[in-house]
Amino acid sequence: MTNHPSNGKAVLEAVRTAIDKHGNNREELIPILNDINHTVGYLPKEALEEVSRLVKVPKSQLFAVTTFYRMLSTRPRGRHVIQFCESAPCHVAGGRKVWETLLDELKVNPEETTPDGKWTLITVSCLGICGVGPVIVIDDDIYGNVAPEQVHDILAKYD
Repeated sequence: MTNHPSNGKAVLEAVRTAIDKHGNNREELIPILNDINHTVGYLPKEALEEVSRLVKVPKSQLFAVTTFYRMLSTRPRGRHVIQFCESAPCHVAGGRKVWETLLDELKVNPEETTPDGKWTLITVSCLGICGVGPVIVIDDDIYGNVAPEQVHDILAKYD
């Protein structure tokens, strides 16, 4: 994820780049939104309005999609996004202790961003890699079989 573009021109450019890449049809809506989210860091109102206009999708449908998919966000996120799997297999494998350690290390609640803008912590119902639970994903990096005592060193890898 790049730094959050601070002006509307950069946001609109991210929208046009995503639509140029995927086309302006409804079938490509999720890849379009995902690319914009990745480039901008979230999906600001002006991005959703431009996607609505160019792809001809009602804003209400865009809102439904962006709130359904956890990888998308309508609020700015930290430089690094931590996804924590809260599925039963991860929980049984020790996920609760890893979760408590994450909360203690970051000093945030779920769905919040640290005051310095470095971390956003979100929960997901399943990451699809239950065989190596407990699992956390930071940006595009997957960590499996995580033990509570590993959390500090994992977080220390990120600036």
